[in-house]
Amino acid sequence: MTDKGGDMLDIFVIGGGINGASVARDAVGRGYSVALAEMNDLASGTSSAATKLIHGGLRYLEHYEFRLVHEALAEREVLWSAAPHIIWPLRFVLPHHKGLRPAAVLRAGLALYDHLGGRRLLPPTKTLDLTRDEAGRPLKPGYRLAFEYSDCWVNDARFVVLNARDAADRGAAIHVRTKVVSARREHGGWTIELDGEGGRHSVRARLLVNAGGPWVDEVINGVIGKNGAHNVRLVQGSHIVVNKLYDHDRCYFFQNSDGRIFFAIPYEDDFTLIGTTDRDYDGDPKDVKITEEEIDYLLAAASEYFVQPVTREAIVWTYSGVRPLFDDGASAAQEATRDYVLKRDGDAASGALVNVFGGKLTTSRRLAESVLEQVEEVLGKKGAAWTKKSTLPGGDFGVKGFDGELRRLGMNYPGLPAGLLRRLLRLYGTRARIILGAKQDEAELGRHFGADLYQAEVDYLVAQEWARNAQDILWRRTKLGLRIGAEDVARLEDYLAGRG
Repeated sequence: MTDKGGDMLDIFVIGGGINGASVARDAVGRGYSVALAEMNDLASGTSSAATKLIHGGLRYLEHYEFRLVHEALAEREVLWSAAPHIIWPLRFVLPHHKGLRPAAVLRAGLALYDHLGGRRLLPPTKTLDLTRDEAGRPLKPGYRLAFEYSDCWVNDARFVVLNARDAADRGAAIHVRTKVVSARREHGGWTIELDGEGGRHSVRARLLVNAGGPWVDEVINGVIGKNGAHNVRLVQGSHIVVNKLYDHDRCYFFQNSDGRIFFAIPYEDDFTLIGTTDRDYDGDPKDVKITEEEIDYLLAAASEYFVQPVTREAIVWTYSGVRPLFDDGASAAQEATRDYVLKRDGDAASGALVNVFGGKLTTSRRLAESVLEQVEEVLGKKGAAWTKKSTLPGGDFGVKGFDGELRRLGMNYPGLPAGLLRRLLRLYGTRARIILGAKQDEAELGRHFGADLYQAEVDYLVAQEWARNAQDILWRRTKLGLRIGAEDVARLEDYLAGRG
């Protein structure tokens, strides 16, 4: 399908984060003609700067966001089934100590959390004695009672890319590094001016979806030309990644003395992820970066719990993002709603617009279904909702099937390192076999770019996943930026430039 020339698309999506990619995937799978434009790389904004959880949001219960928590809890196992290579269960340990939320309140909240979303596969909450359980060892003396509950982990940027890949496989046109310059209503639809990899050109669409994330108001004001839009509250969330703080595979959910919470999560085998912060942000979202104040806050908060003080010297990476929360007038950033809001104007005769405000990784599939309800009211119904029982590319092996799939991969590729095979299966699932093909040793994988990154994987990422530079490959498609040095990065950039 092409989106150039005189043909009018059904739907044009602005924004290549999780909301935009999910909408494009759902829509094209129902039979609509779809194109999507992202001004940078897929998941280059908010969607790669999350705490990387598929979760109900335990703390949202305190703000009475029961609809959001129910929907999110119900989605955990749906998404785990769709992508068991990039989504898997985690157990969270919530230590209790005096002076913060009472144990009875935590116990009641977790009981509600266990039953609100129709949990079937994830194990229930249990009580721990930290003086006997392994989870107590990394913590300072004095912690005895803790609650352990379930949520899931997600490789956030890959979640976005796989939604986009599936959309493209089903016929959607995905444009990266393509800015929407303007969108105007004319002749019963939208004329959308694009400037990017395909040069400057225009496309036509009957309906426009604005999934611009932190730039959603900018799209309304600058691209569409409706001045004065103010719908989102930008909230900065920052994280630090430090050398591994403990050896077990569980996470910690900590309560801070200021009433906020933060997580400590095993990350990429050798590291621990700590975050997040919550602070209002009034700059350009593209310029967001962690502040010294946030670093100090996270180091101090973690050091309150862990026996081993967490120092600046332990930090190996930091990242920061801006969450575009719907502006509900909440007084504190951490109290602003995490629920999504959709607003539509126009109709089939004039060209309809659906603006997407807020949202989160966990509810992105349900958000897309809600957008498609709006689409159906304007364009008429085509196919039925379908994504709940579907899998994302590479995820066709069942939620308990990873270890078996890894054994089969090892039998098929006995000459390749087990660590490489495991990493490829975690990132690409069954599509790892497309990368490996008939190659049976490392020499056949092509040029080596450090760690266990080879030309075969790089070529796949460029051809199939819209990667264009080293940043795309090392920090969004993989996390090998944690392991690859400056010289290897330069060699990778040279290779990518030569391919072009």
